[in-house]
Amino acid sequence: MQPKDLVLDLYKSDVLLHRDEVKQFLHPELIIEWNSTKGFVQMDANDVLNLSEELNRAYVRSKIRISHLIQEGNFVSVRYSHFVKTIENPREEMLLANFFVIWEVKDQKLYRGYQMSQFG
Repeated sequence: MQPKDLVLDLYKSDVLLHRDEVKQFLHPELIIEWNSTKGFVQMDANDVLNLSEELNRAYVRSKIRISHLIQEGNFVSVRYSHFVKTIENPREEMLLANFFVIWEVKDQKLYRGYQMSQFG
């Protein structure tokens, strides 16, 4: 599987809401360096799985709209918007945030992530 196909599979509809599905994509030594509107966060695989659980509790649907996807070797750059539907209002889709991330793939898993985001 090509690295960009791995990344595309991660961002399929609702995958981010399911811990067990997300776990399949993560290298055991995963580190994400995330610059967000709230500041800098460094996350490991367990942090990502906990975030997936939080998303699952808060949202009934998750949809990623990718505008750019570029692969160079084992690196994949992705620019996307993350839309969700809340438990309180499952009919309305709202923009959660806009993201840009560079993924490094190792052993067919996401190994390093360098991500920036801004609330929608």
